[in-house]
Amino acid sequence: MYTISKIAEIVGGKVFPGAADDTEVRDILIDSRRLIRPEGTLFVAIVTTRNDGHQYIQELCEKGVRLFLISKDRDECDDEAKHLTQAASGAAQRNRSGGVKMQANTAMQRCGRDHTITITVPDTLIALRKLAAYHRRQFDIPVIGITGSNGKTIVKEWLYQLLSPDFNIIRSPKSYNSQIGVPLSVWKMDTENQLAIFEAGISMPGEMEKLEEIIKPDYGIITNIGHAHDEHFKSKIQKADEKLRLFKHSKIVVYCSDYDLIDSCVKFCDPNRTFTPFSWSRRKPADLEIRDVNKALSKTEITAVFKGEELKFSIPFTDDASVENAIHCFALILCLEEREIEAMHFTQAASGAAQRNCSGGVKMQANDAVRDCERKMRPKIASVIERLASLAPIAMRLELKDAINHCSLINDSYNSDINSLSIALDFLIQQNQHKKKTIILSDILQSGRDKNDLYNEIAALLDSKGISKLIGIGRDINKYSDKFKMQKNFFYTTDDFLMHYPVSSFHDESILLKGARLFEFERISNVLQQKAHETVLEINLDAMVHNLNHYRSLLKPGVKVMAMVKAFSYGSGSFEIANLLQYHRADYLAVAYADEGVELRKSGIRLPIMVMSPEEQSLDTLLKYNLEPEIYNLHILTLLEEAVKRNQTSNQEAVRVHIKLDTGMHRLGFQEDELDELIEKLKINSEVTNQSITVVSVFSHLAASEDASENEFTKSQIQAFDKMSNRIITAIGYPALRHILNSAGINRFPQAQFDMVRLGIGLYGVGANDEEQQKMRNVSSLRTIVIQLKQIKKGETIGYNRKGKAIEDCLIAVIPIGYADGLNRRLGNGAGKVYINGKAAPIIGNVCMDLTMVDVTGIKVNEGDEVVIFGDSHPVTELAEATGTIPYEVMTGISRRVKRIYYNE
Repeated sequence: MYTISKIAEIVGGKVFPGAADDTEVRDILIDSRRLIRPEGTLFVAIVTTRNDGHQYIQELCEKGVRLFLISKDRDECDDEAKHLTQAASGAAQRNRSGGVKMQANTAMQRCGRDHTITITVPDTLIALRKLAAYHRRQFDIPVIGITGSNGKTIVKEWLYQLLSPDFNIIRSPKSYNSQIGVPLSVWKMDTENQLAIFEAGISMPGEMEKLEEIIKPDYGIITNIGHAHDEHFKSKIQKADEKLRLFKHSKIVVYCSDYDLIDSCVKFCDPNRTFTPFSWSRRKPADLEIRDVNKALSKTEITAVFKGEELKFSIPFTDDASVENAIHCFALILCLEEREIEAMHFTQAASGAAQRNCSGGVKMQANDAVRDCERKMRPKIASVIERLASLAPIAMRLELKDAINHCSLINDSYNSDINSLSIALDFLIQQNQHKKKTIILSDILQSGRDKNDLYNEIAALLDSKGISKLIGIGRDINKYSDKFKMQKNFFYTTDDFLMHYPVSSFHDESILLKGARLFEFERISNVLQQKAHETVLEINLDAMVHNLNHYRSLLKPGVKVMAMVKAFSYGSGSFEIANLLQYHRADYLAVAYADEGVELRKSGIRLPIMVMSPEEQSLDTLLKYNLEPEIYNLHILTLLEEAVKRNQTSNQEAVRVHIKLDTGMHRLGFQEDELDELIEKLKINSEVTNQSITVVSVFSHLAASEDASENEFTKSQIQAFDKMSNRIITAIGYPALRHILNSAGINRFPQAQFDMVRLGIGLYGVGANDEEQQKMRNVSSLRTIVIQLKQIKKGETIGYNRKGKAIEDCLIAVIPIGYADGLNRRLGNGAGKVYINGKAAPIIGNVCMDLTMVDVTGIKVNEGDEVVIFGDSHPVTELAEATGTIPYEVMTGISRRVKRIYYNE
């Protein structure tokens, strides 16, 4: 346990109010939304290009957090600590929910001014690294470090599966491998751990040395070198060399010497490296030689030779990536066996071992006791080979699906440990569409912890997240059922639950399935999820957050983001996307029509929402749900004034509106010669006591921001907007936000960011040009399956109107997607193609309403195989080009009958 004074000493910080403080720190927090318990939590205010943790200090202070690690410019560093507790005075100016105002002294009292303790440092991220590195040095246990472009997380999780029966292991949660994730992972090391496994990822030169100082791995694996982040490195050689810096002080590094680049860098790049390389290969001499890889229907049998001895093992996977990942694990475990992992926690007891046998029997000499314990604690290759045969797949994502009785189902049913449980619960609480939050949770297996302490922590975690109902499955969670205070039911087995629990009783709730693989929670998922046909649109929420953060990094400090969620969020969904944007602190949402905004409000969305096309019949509803209309002409303004009078109440707040200006798009909006009459109306409103309408923003729409040939026109629009909007704001006498830039404009016209930008298609992964696209991540993937294969004779025809003709004997596949799902008919007769097992399959004949036929001649294909319409490797822009349209039309045209699956990686 660390005290505030000790942490200040470690990081070189200054404690305010200045006296030595023995307050203990139990946990570190960097994300204010993930607070579990305020007592003993130290909030580290990380500053990045996209965010500043200092802006959430007051929020946490009001929630009871008392310990803060903060930074500002060097000259301001000491002042920050002195002013921290006074920050609550700002609460008199606002309430986060827009409700009752508070007196400053009341907020300061809630903040606990006399008890708030801060450590000030020049840079909080550097301080966090120093603290984690110091913590790492307190442990003398073997540490495994894993790096590479792909496979890091799977290798880490499989090593855990293979070694956890022998050792108490601490490992990185999910993919915590960044400059922030690594320190947080290492901070979790505890005295009960016998082995640590951490992964490390980088995106640019200079980063790995910082991670090496924290992890200090004894053993290493470098998986492979791919194309990720190529833009930040001069060459692949530089990237490989940078990754290998993780192993600067390691004993052994495992790698596949079939990758010539890695093999060369390991041998020649840095002559000062002291680690011993351990190579494996399928095609040349190596420390571990893979002699045969035999793929059967559902497993792969691998024959290897190590030091002249033939070793055989199998894995329940057949894909090349899984084979490679499994061999990495096997090679690393051979190294552990070869080097004989030191006695770990029991070596400290060696001096007493002369008095006893490891099992508590006959006395023996200390050295003999240590050797005996080492022999027993070492990973046994025979046992590992048995475990390889039953490796479980690693769920690399949390999936959100529609479920029965208007429920939402989050499926994370492949593993269960305390770290992944916390991550899954964070995803659950993002779901505001249902007030009721339910978790179906299995026993936490192989934690290596005292079970009483473990289930105390789980109960506290569920309580802190506001879980409404717990369904516990397993003998351990049954035993500790009294620790859970919410509504609860317990069952010993999954069969017991499915047999006796009334599944139909789930209604209007968000349900998290979180279970160890042993419990087969996929059976529960199959019962709960809403049935749909095989065509699905997968939405990668992590990719969307990446795109949001990319655009945020381009903004000047203080510039707000309005996220466009109109047209069913460009086909991606409604509340599912809005929940994500609200959780990641977008400032505004925008929809096209009031009913879209109403749906979001009913789903728990609290962000301000602009309605871009308000209609007369929807104005009363718009006011009822606190939606903010775009005002584009005097007629709609007059109709709104009448609606406000109809709905007037004694405590009615002013209706917030957004004034649309036409600067050259010539669609909606006020032109310059209409401003006098508009200003007059707005001034009348501003002069009325308890004014009924307030202008919250003035904006315009760029016509061709992505087109370099129209730059002069775009600049003229920006100039006109600046002039017209200034005129309005000056006339009304109070400030209003100004915004004109869309996704393309954010990058191409940074001088015109004003107070806010509107982020649309870029949020969904479509860049304005090739350069911008390289920095984006694909968000949506449209997939289906092959439902039938047919051999067609030469001269026969396929589909309606006999448009498809077999020039030669051919094989066709029928796929369950048609124009009713959003696959455009213009893609028929060879104009479009889909991808099956990585091969292009042209559409043959006309696209039907519900089905489409594709030519799969020469492709290895089976019924049930996946079909990609568009996705990561084949972006929606390609499909749009083949259709003769734009990505907007393709994305918004995907029918709602196509099942949406939302996932976090």
